[in-house]
Amino acid sequence: MAYETLKFEREEAFVVVTLNRPPANAINEKLVTELNDALNSVEHDDGVRAVILTGAGDRIFCGGADLGSAFSGGSVDVFIRFGNSVMRKIERFPKPVIAAVNGHATGGGCEIAMACHFRLLKETAKMGQTESNLGIIPGYGGTQRLPRLIGRTKALEFLILGSLIPAQECLALGLVNRLSKEGETLNDAKALARQLAKRAPIATRLLIEVVDDGLEAPIDKASDIEVRAFLKTLRTEDASEGIQAFFGKREANFKGK
Repeated sequence: MAYETLKFEREEAFVVVTLNRPPANAINEKLVTELNDALNSVEHDDGVRAVILTGAGDRIFCGGADLGSAFSGGSVDVFIRFGNSVMRKIERFPKPVIAAVNGHATGGGCEIAMACHFRLLKETAKMGQTESNLGIIPGYGGTQRLPRLIGRTKALEFLILGSLIPAQECLALGLVNRLSKEGETLNDAKALARQLAKRAPIATRLLIEVVDDGLEAPIDKASDIEVRAFLKTLRTEDASEGIQAFFGKREANFKGK
């Protein structure tokens, strides 16, 4: 599949989407549109069990908005609202999305990473919502996802000071799942994608939905959301396969049915 600002590669049961606007892989309208299209192309493809998002090169995952073009020409309102909707699409995507953060992720790059379900960060890289250094604030969900991930106190500190957070601190705060050695971020993401590909797709999709919906609901409603989703999974062929595999002491072969 040919894109101007992305590389799109299918491997085994996952795809690798690479932000490809070196040196900073900066976000413009074309990149956001193509990222949305790439996600749409695999959303209902049963052969794809996971998506990896990474950046071209080994220094910057994504440096945020292309300041030379992103906020000029067309409607800034449309650009920001559409981009925000794409971040939400990533967050609600029915297949796990892994951010292979192989370099610094700042501004919109940090927002892309935070929208993903898993974040693997190169141990020498940094992340941060640096928009306040320009006299603006994040527009792709950074003010909402950062406090949800690491708590209000530290999020406000980083947002107001426009701080870059070192990899070890990102891990300690729970901003990322794992750290990767130099040159191994994408390989680690692929290993995780292979692991995810063996999981039950329906259960995975419903886990993403239930956690997301439940975080925004009172506990009684959230518990009801969980029960209804549990009953859905219990009626699937995958559930029968998983239970049979457990008693048969073998690995389950989940088919997403």
